[in-house]
Amino acid sequence: MSFSLHRRGFLKGALAAGALIPLAACAGGGDDGDTTAGPEDSTDPGTTTAADPTNPFGLETPSEVDASIFNGGYGVAYAEYAGGMVEEKFDGVTVEVSKIQDATKELQPRFAGGDPPDVIDNAGAGKIGISAIISQLEDLNDVVDSQNYEGETIRDTLYAGVLEPGTIDGKLAVINYVLTVFGMWYSSSLFEENGWEPPKTWDDAMELGAKAKEQGKYLFLWGNEAADYYMELAITSAIKEGGDEVRLALDNLEEDCWSKPAIQDVFMKMEEIVKAGYVKPGGGGTQFTAAQAAWSQAQEALLYPSGAWIENEMKSQTAEGFDMKAAPAPTVTTSSAMPYEAIHSAADEPYIVPSQGKNVAGGKEFMRAMLSKEAAENFAQEILSPTIVKDTVPDDGFGSTALVSQIDMLGNAGDDVFTWKFNAFYGMGPDTVVLWNSFLDGQLTTAELTTRLQEITDRVRNDDAIEKFTAE
Repeated sequence: MSFSLHRRGFLKGALAAGALIPLAACAGGGDDGDTTAGPEDSTDPGTTTAADPTNPFGLETPSEVDASIFNGGYGVAYAEYAGGMVEEKFDGVTVEVSKIQDATKELQPRFAGGDPPDVIDNAGAGKIGISAIISQLEDLNDVVDSQNYEGETIRDTLYAGVLEPGTIDGKLAVINYVLTVFGMWYSSSLFEENGWEPPKTWDDAMELGAKAKEQGKYLFLWGNEAADYYMELAITSAIKEGGDEVRLALDNLEEDCWSKPAIQDVFMKMEEIVKAGYVKPGGGGTQFTAAQAAWSQAQEALLYPSGAWIENEMKSQTAEGFDMKAAPAPTVTTSSAMPYEAIHSAADEPYIVPSQGKNVAGGKEFMRAMLSKEAAENFAQEILSPTIVKDTVPDDGFGSTALVSQIDMLGNAGDDVFTWKFNAFYGMGPDTVVLWNSFLDGQLTTAELTTRLQEITDRVRNDDAIEKFTAE
C-alpha cells in the first residue's frame, strides 16, 4: 500500500515572514466571554453525548487516562500541566503521565498485547515507525474539529499546514505538537566577543574551526544518542544546495539517493572537518547531555546542530550570559539552489491515540487540553519553543534570545522552509545513529557512510510488508 504526502510547501503559508511572527499572548485566564468549563461544568456521564461541546468525545467520569510521554528535551511537565487541566475540568478523571525513553522498546509489547496507552508522545530516537502501527491509530480529525477549552474550534487556531505531515489518506493519524526550528546553535556573546559570524558555507566553517582550535576549542562535538543530529544538518545543507530533488529522492527511497551530488558534497565537507580535528573526539562513548554541557557550559565547542528543544534541555547546564541563538545550516557554495536563509522547520513531537487504548475518549480529551491556548502558552513560556497553536508567544520571546532567534530565522526564510519524514516514518533512527557516531569519530569515510545509509534505505524500499508513502 502507498500513501501520498505533500512535503514541499509544508508550513509555507504559516512560515512566511508576516504570517509566523506571533502576536502577544493573551494575558490572564480569559475575558468576559470566556467559555472555559471548570469542574462545575462537567456533565454527568449518564447524560453526556459526544455532541456536547464541553465533552465532545464522551469522556466518562470517573475514569483514568494513561499518557506515555517521551522524557527528552521538553521534559514532561508540560504534559502534566495539560493532564491537570483535564482533571480540573472533569471531576473524577485522573491523568497518569508516565515517562518513556524508547517508545519502540517500551510500548510495542503493549501494542502487541492489545493494551497500548491512551495517548502517546511518540518522539525520540526510539520512536515507533508510524507505518508499522497506522491501522491501530485513531483518526484525530474530530479532535481538531472540536472546541478548545477557550471555546474556539481548534483547527482555526493552528498554523497553516501543520496537520499535513500527520494526515495519511485523509486520516489525521498524528498531531505534531511543537513547531520546531532546526539550526546551528551558538553563544552569541562568545561570537560577539571574538568578532565571529556563524558560517554561511562549509568553507567558512573550516575557517571558523581553525580559529576555534587557536583558542583550544572545537568547532563541533556530539553525544552518542544524538549523533544523528548531524544527519539532520547534512540533509538540510544538501537540500539547500541541490534543491527539492534531494528531498524527494530521500523521502521516496530512491535507488542511489544518498549518492546525489549535493549530499556527497556535504558529506565530504563534513569529513574534511573531522579529519582536520575540529570535531571533539570520543562522542560515541559520551552521554549526549554531558556532551551538550561541554558546549553550553564549558564552551569547548562553538556550534551544535539541534532542534529548538536544546535551550530547555540544557537550561540548568548553560553558562551565564551564554545568550543562545541559532543560525541556518551552511551551504556548499554561494550559488546554492536555495538561499542561505532557507531552513528546516517542521511540526514535531508526534502525538498519537491508539484505537485499542482502554480510554480512547480520555486520550482525545488530553489532546484537546494540549491544544488549548492556555496549555500552548504554558509550553512556550516554560519550554521556550512555539507550538502549532497560533498567538501564544509574545514578541520578546519571554526574554529568550533563542526563541527570538527562531522567530527571526522563520521570518528571514520566508517561503524557503522545508521538511522531510522518511527517517521518522520508517523508524530508521536506531540504525542511522550508529553510523553517524562512526562517521564523526573518523571511523567511516564518506563512501562508507553513503553505502551503509543506502543499505538501510534499500531494505525499507524492498520490503513489501512496509507500507510506503510518496512525497510530491
